[in-house]
Amino acid sequence: MSRIAYVNGRYIAHRAARVHIEDRGYQFADGIYEVVAVRRGHLVDEGPHLDRLDRSLGEMRMAAPMGRAALRHAMREVIRRNRVADGIVYLQVTRGVAPRGHAFPKGAAPALVITAKRLAPNYAQMEKGIAIVTLPDIRWKRRDIKTVNLTANVLAKQQALDAGAYDAWLVDEAGMVNEGTASNAWIVTRAKELVTHAPDHSILNGITRLAVKRLAETKGYRFVERPFSKSEALAAEEAFVTGTTSWVTPVVAIDGKPIGGGTAGPLTRALQRLYEAHADEP
Repeated sequence: MSRIAYVNGRYIAHRAARVHIEDRGYQFADGIYEVVAVRRGHLVDEGPHLDRLDRSLGEMRMAAPMGRAALRHAMREVIRRNRVADGIVYLQVTRGVAPRGHAFPKGAAPALVITAKRLAPNYAQMEKGIAIVTLPDIRWKRRDIKTVNLTANVLAKQQALDAGAYDAWLVDEAGMVNEGTASNAWIVTRAKELVTHAPDHSILNGITRLAVKRLAETKGYRFVERPFSKSEALAAEEAFVTGTTSWVTPVVAIDGKPIGGGTAGPLTRALQRLYEAHADEP
């Protein structure tokens, strides 16, 4: 079955989907996006994702391409037409098409693209865990906006793969870990505290991060939002990442050093079970 995409009001074959060469997302990375998990046919944390989409639009001073009800309908139609039971739906909004110029164009209509694809959770990876390398964070200063400007993330991800790791944790000038290239970073201290960076301009406030935070708090786990250093991460009892496609994935090595004996720890395992139950809720 051929995939179907939504492009500016039309449902068309994925292979035929096109945007204009002067779309500002293509020329300036002047756009934002969201990725929402689809689990057993339903959208996971749809409301928070759309709230963050609205926030990103506001921070970028971009108009919404349509109302939320219409957007939710279009998302579901793309999921239905692609017969996705488990996977993701991707939304991208750009400032639109206009003659190339840095200033905001007058009269340009925002452009919307929605795609969906099947993608099963990587249970093997979540069981085995992943290796991380640490790299300097060279991204722009507004990482809280989910923009399509991901050049530094792409470079860091490839550098991690070239080093034999799965991903990179990005470290600021003071030696503090911000986040991964497409996920939030967590550690568990010897005092059994769950630690992750506070939601400021340094990180993207992940929707899975927020869900795991709520789940941890309902179980009475000790939760702290603060930066942690690379050296603190290396000494942690456990480490893991959270994200829309990674769920809760253990980090078993950082810069070649095993974390917590090189296997997923008990608190990480407990959070995995809690998040999977959350994702299964219709």
